[in-house]
Amino acid sequence: MKMKLKVSRVQTWSATIDDWAGGAAAVLDPIAKAGGDFEFVFARRAPEQPGKGLLFVLPLKGAKAVRAAQEAGLAKAEDIHTVKVEGTDQPGASAAIACALASAGISFRGFSAIAVGRKFSGYLALDSAEDAAKAARVLKKL
Repeated sequence: MKMKLKVSRVQTWSATIDDWAGGAAAVLDPIAKAGGDFEFVFARRAPEQPGKGLLFVLPLKGAKAVRAAQEAGLAKAEDIHTVKVEGTDQPGASAAIACALASAGISFRGFSAIAVGRKFSGYLALDSAEDAAKAARVLKKL
């Protein structure tokens, strides 16, 4: 499958949050009030930590938003190396991305994608900067 993709590296920020109604809002609201505008937000329970959850956001831009995020408990996820992939939506796009990475021997720790209208956007979480750079090179050739 031939695909024209826009591929870029982005910084993921994360926090451990309380697993209760409002746990994510308590972190996100002060950032929004400081002008933060995320492209991607993902929250989930942390079964290994009862009563806690994990929150991931990206990107984080602007000094006020960064300061608010840090005060709310978010920090750069130094162990997650993220690649953003954008393109025209077509049947099999996610499979083509997964197959290209598999053929290159790249294992990812997470892959989220969504199609809106005729476009799709996806985020790959990788274990190392080297894997992220390799994944970006592979995907730019699709």
